[in-house]
Amino acid sequence: MSQPKPPADRQAMVEALAALSIEATSPDGAVSVSVNTDGVMTRLRVSDSASRMSPAEIADAVMRTYQEAQQGSAKRSAELMAPLGNAGYITDRLRWRLGFTPSYQDTGEKPSPVSPRTPADTENVVLKDRSEEPAGPDQDEQPAPAESDDQYYEQGLRYNPSW
Repeated sequence: MSQPKPPADRQAMVEALAALSIEATSPDGAVSVSVNTDGVMTRLRVSDSASRMSPAEIADAVMRTYQEAQQGSAKRSAELMAPLGNAGYITDRLRWRLGFTPSYQDTGEKPSPVSPRTPADTENVVLKDRSEEPAGPDQDEQPAPAESDDQYYEQGLRYNPSW
C-alpha cells in the first residue's frame, strides 16, 4: 500500500499552519480569545463590559469563547491539511477537537458562582516553619548503588537461562 504523496506546496501548508490564528468573541462582546493551530490560547481580551458580570459568568464566557476558537482552529487546520488525506493521528485529533463538548455544555447547567473565602476560613490554617530543618539526608548517608550504570553497560549483554 503506497503512502499518499505530500502536496507540492508542503512548505506553504506548513507556513500557513504556523501562522494560523483564529479569534472568537462572546455573543455580548465581553470576551475575545485567539488560538493558534494547536488550539492553544495566544490572546485573551476582556472588555470593560465584563465588569458588570460575576466572576463565574466571566469564567463561563471565557471557556465558551475559547472552545469556539479551538473548534474554528481545528476546522481551518483540517482544511489546510486536506491534501494529505484524512487518516492518521493528527486528523483524528482534529476530529476530536471539532466534536469536543466541555462538561458544562453537556448538562446545560449554569456554572455555580464561586463563593469567596472569608478571613475566618484562613485563620485556622497552620503552616509549619521548616526553614531551620535540614534540607534532607546528606550525600554521605545515602547508600551507594551496588553497581554503577557504567559498570553495568561495560559488562555487555547478559543472558539468564530463566528468561
